[in-house]
Amino acid sequence: MNKPHLLAQIVAILEHDLEVLTRAAQTAYETATAEENIAENKYDTLGLEASYLATGQARRSAEIRQALLIYQQLLLREHDPARGVQVSNLVTLEDEHGGQRRVFLGPEAAGLKIGQGDELVTVITPRSPLGQQLLGKKVDDEVNLGPQVLFIVDVV
Repeated sequence: MNKPHLLAQIVAILEHDLEVLTRAAQTAYETATAEENIAENKYDTLGLEASYLATGQARRSAEIRQALLIYQQLLLREHDPARGVQVSNLVTLEDEHGGQRRVFLGPEAAGLKIGQGDELVTVITPRSPLGQQLLGKKVDDEVNLGPQVLFIVDVV
């Protein structure tokens, strides 16, 4: 999987997530403000609960919108071996048993998974423990995640 294709997939997923979450937030807002959901007593909390839900969904929508803007403007840089791993690098890691996994060091959207099987790429950020350790590392360097040791075998 090449980086431009990976970036396009990240943008597409974020656009889809934003659309779904925006619709959900609008539905929760409509539920919270519907006349039939006005509280009749102190135990009638449907409108209040929908309001909390709408607020949380609106906040999450804003986070996704911000991540989407960042990825739409992200310049994919070629890996510079002298600088080591940087944001926008695709890194292949190998554990002590030869198992490999690929991570994309992105500015946002940590935890996003792109692809399947051998093509699976997980988005991490420099704020994550793994992301912090990867910054500046080079091929053949190792990173420690608790008891697990991972070796950098490729950086693109």
